[in-house]
Amino acid sequence: MTILVTGSAGHLGEALMRTFHQQGEAARGLDIKPSPFTHCVGSIAERGVVRRCMAGMRTVIHAATLHKPHVATHSYQNFLDTNVTGTLVLLEEAVKAGVESFVFTSTTSTFGAALTPAKDEPAAWVTEDVLPIPKNIYGASKVAAEGLCELFARKHRLPTIVLRTSRFFPEADDDAAIRDAYEPANAQANELLNRRADIADIVDAHILAAERAKAIGFGRYIISATTPFAEDDLAALRHDAPGVVNRLFPDCPALFAKRGWRFFPAIDRVYVNRRALKELGWRPRYDFRNMLDSLAQGTDFRSPLAREVGSKGYHDEVFAGAPYPVA
Repeated sequence: MTILVTGSAGHLGEALMRTFHQQGEAARGLDIKPSPFTHCVGSIAERGVVRRCMAGMRTVIHAATLHKPHVATHSYQNFLDTNVTGTLVLLEEAVKAGVESFVFTSTTSTFGAALTPAKDEPAAWVTEDVLPIPKNIYGASKVAAEGLCELFARKHRLPTIVLRTSRFFPEADDDAAIRDAYEPANAQANELLNRRADIADIVDAHILAAERAKAIGFGRYIISATTPFAEDDLAALRHDAPGVVNRLFPDCPALFAKRGWRFFPAIDRVYVNRRALKELGWRPRYDFRNMLDSLAQGTDFRSPLAREVGSKGYHDEVFAGAPYPVA
């Protein structure tokens, strides 16, 4: 075994483990929760656990994390213990074990308040050059962990890639207004234009990052489905997003109407993946065009991998009226 996947019981961890198994790669899964894809059960913040699991590894894909859904149910210290200390322990043990590439799963939530333009401003055009302004402990802890990754790449020469992934969870939106107005498939189809990626494309990005890490040294990339929008569209997206979408995709209105779907009236941000396309050679397949083609064919627009992994949730407890509590 030469690949260690942390968070192997989670959405992305399971997707990675499934993919490696299908490819004949003998990956090792590490998670605090037992699962069919977890070989080492324990916390990433426990050095003994990490050291045992790291033995013989040449690649680490670090997907384990406390997520935004945990903000209302976990303390700041919990986030620091898992997202910061856990990442530090993994980095230190990776260096000691002679790991050749380290891939860290981060999030576009690191951008935080930088994603919300003023009312009359155009939608935000979000590239890797946008300065993060975290607005909760989740974003703050992931920014800190990113900093550790960059430090280890530069000081300890550990080839490291940070992937800021956009939404790929299948659960309903935490925003009650979105849940009330749009069924989950409708909302997630809309998001493929600007802030979502299919988990199969996310997995591909991680595999490419692991392969390219040694040549790059350190890199930070936004991983989101390729947007059809241009910077010239940003002003119109704030007040007439459907008009922009219908201009770019003339078949969209009829396909949406057939399903009883609607588009969001406004869009406030657009994630731009150009750097990942250029430097990683990443080619996401499950974009808005693919979604429309699937609607026309009467098929599920999600990848087979997304359907296999399914919805996993974030808590053992089931919350009434919402997928998880919001802080």
